[in-house]
Amino acid sequence: MNLLILGATGPTGRHIVDLALQSGDKVTLLARRPEALEDLADQVTVVVGDATSHHDVAKAMIGQDVVVSALGRSTSVRADDLFTRAAAAVIGAARDVGVSRLVWLSSFGVGDTYRSASAVQKAIYSTLLRNIYANKELSENAIRSSGLDWTLVYPTMLTKAPAKGTYHVGERLPMKGNPTISRADVADFLYKAARSTEWINRQAVITD
Repeated sequence: MNLLILGATGPTGRHIVDLALQSGDKVTLLARRPEALEDLADQVTVVVGDATSHHDVAKAMIGQDVVVSALGRSTSVRADDLFTRAAAAVIGAARDVGVSRLVWLSSFGVGDTYRSASAVQKAIYSTLLRNIYANKELSENAIRSSGLDWTLVYPTMLTKAPAKGTYHVGERLPMKGNPTISRADVADFLYKAARSTEWINRQAVITD
């Protein structure tokens, strides 16, 4: 599989890179900071560019079978339009280049997943994360109507814990308190979704 990963320098993205390399895939990474990927220099193709640039994304997308986005804002609670700009770039580039498969990492509580959230989660999502979640929802509305073979993935609160290898996945899941899931397990699902048709044009909520 020829796989383009966006957000590969982030903690979840790096887990996806490792899984793809272990499986023998041909991996391409679009990164603004290629120096952060120097240890992978002989294992991947690094395209220097910005995930919000139509031109840069299209250049990296040539020859790919699947695009997986693990873009995030790290500890920031401001989106600065990252997700809407990246979605527009990816959708436009995918149409130009002819790539249809997209797996996109979001967050539980965005869009209609908010309705399934617990009281504790809703309090966090509607205050601290309000700005970033609003931008994510706009980006995902664009993806849903793009005509691409998309999968939107909604993990609960991310941790740095090692992968368990087992987790709960469904289009909707009941929530209590503020459940978590490790970035390593989220990467495992993102990668499996990229290799399968099971979750095409579906949303996946994922938690421990």
